[in-house]
Amino acid sequence: MLRFAPALAVAILSLPVLAGLAGTVIPAFGYLPALGGTALTLDPFRVVLGQPGLLRSCLIALSCGVVTAAVSTALVAVFVGGWSQTRTFRFMQSLVSPLLAVPHAAAAFGLAFMIAPSGFLARLVSPWATGWTRPPDWLIVNDTFGLSLMAGLIVKEVPFLLLMVLAALPQVPVTASRQLSATLGYGRVSGFLLVTWPAIYRQIRLAVFAVIAFASSAVDVAVILGPTTPAPLPVRLVEWMNDPDLSARFMASAGAVLQLGVTLGALLIWLAVEKLGGLMLMRLAARGKRLRRDASVRHLALALMGLTAAIVFGGLGVLALWSVSGLWQFPNVLPDMLSLRGWEKTLPRVGGPLMTTVTVGFAATVLSTLIVVASLAREAETGRTGGNRTLFFLYLPLLVPQAGFVFGLKLFMAHGGVGATWTALVLVHLVFVLPYVFLSLSAPWRAFDTRYEAIAAGLGKSRSGTFFAIRLPMLARAVLVAMAIGFAVSVGQYLPTVLIGAGRLVTITTEAVALGAGGNRRVIGIYAFLQMLLPFLGFAFAALVPALLFRNRRAMKVA
Repeated sequence: MLRFAPALAVAILSLPVLAGLAGTVIPAFGYLPALGGTALTLDPFRVVLGQPGLLRSCLIALSCGVVTAAVSTALVAVFVGGWSQTRTFRFMQSLVSPLLAVPHAAAAFGLAFMIAPSGFLARLVSPWATGWTRPPDWLIVNDTFGLSLMAGLIVKEVPFLLLMVLAALPQVPVTASRQLSATLGYGRVSGFLLVTWPAIYRQIRLAVFAVIAFASSAVDVAVILGPTTPAPLPVRLVEWMNDPDLSARFMASAGAVLQLGVTLGALLIWLAVEKLGGLMLMRLAARGKRLRRDASVRHLALALMGLTAAIVFGGLGVLALWSVSGLWQFPNVLPDMLSLRGWEKTLPRVGGPLMTTVTVGFAATVLSTLIVVASLAREAETGRTGGNRTLFFLYLPLLVPQAGFVFGLKLFMAHGGVGATWTALVLVHLVFVLPYVFLSLSAPWRAFDTRYEAIAAGLGKSRSGTFFAIRLPMLARAVLVAMAIGFAVSVGQYLPTVLIGAGRLVTITTEAVALGAGGNRRVIGIYAFLQMLLPFLGFAFAALVPALLFRNRRAMKVA
């Protein structure tokens, strides 16, 4: 059965995307016989282009993709260059890495509760420093230019890119490169950017592209933090897709194709940024500027990295506090009293979404892990990794905007008689969970010391016996961490759940985003806290189970 695992993984990663793109592009040109479209036409594009404020919506989505990638990549590059292989770097790595498990919507709500005019930061300085006894009339959240939206995306993409850089660092001679650049008189940051960063960037390039694709098409974060008049293009797409008028499906498909164009435009701009950045580095190297005095840049990068973690963790803490708060008037820093009344009223409505979230996430994660483990076992058996082709298929669901193919996939499934079922939702989540599980598990799996297996084989152990008795127990921690990451990804899925679930299958995430428009901070805090709690429980399970299983084997090497 192992020989079919890689082909199955490729099929799961590619066929839904290709089918979804076909289901999006064909109706965009007016052809959808089920709704009376029997001829190709450009009328859907004319309708979309005639929508008020469309250009601004597209520009907001475009700028979110480029700015988020630029700021996140620059911050990670300078931070790693200035602090790698130091105790401070290891501390910040342990502080920032857990942020990867926080769902985007929960992080966005936390940021909103921190920076809003009546948020926690304003309360900290009021009225003693500002004189405010009422919240200032400032448009911070949902600002016109989408700055708070970009900030919410940046604080979530920085941990992701940092994880990708950490995975690439062992494949680059960092120590030798730093010693060489230091010998030539370069500072830590400039030496890293000139000597080491180009080799690292080549390995994380697809990850940066994935950041651009997600940031330019994010829906949940845009609903919470983005402007509303007009809203970013992805948010307007969801409104068109959910329009009760069935003829709006043609316009929604044309809008999804436009979203593909916006994301492609952001990627083309980024390619130009790459060329410009490469020329600047070459010019810097040709001029021989050493830039030895980089302490201010290094500490600024450290401060911004710490600020990223502080904002997210602080926001999550404020969410938890709001979920149990009683009366909490501005400008009080803390609520006047704590109460569980909000939980008592909300819990009876939470059961259904919570059950859907857990069961769909668990099923998608288990299936993804089985496929990934079987694929990696086949890889170890044949000695072929697939190279760049494997990476392309892994990143394919992340590089194509969700709005660009999930809506088409929904139409494709509806045409095939597949409705809003639990199984359909699991299969769609599987498309997004599998890449993260593979990326998380592949490095420790490939780094496993095969001499253990050779010893077992020499003692007469069969191949399958060695696999289950030696490799899997020693990689138990890595497998469980990969599963925890996959579960967190499933919990955070918003657009696939909204479209495939069609309102009949709701999760904690979709309910939290839907309630965000209501303004009831206690209810929002409860749902966002639950959304944050589920991934935390997954990672706690991944940490505790190996510790309990191997408590009598402290000397055992666990990857």
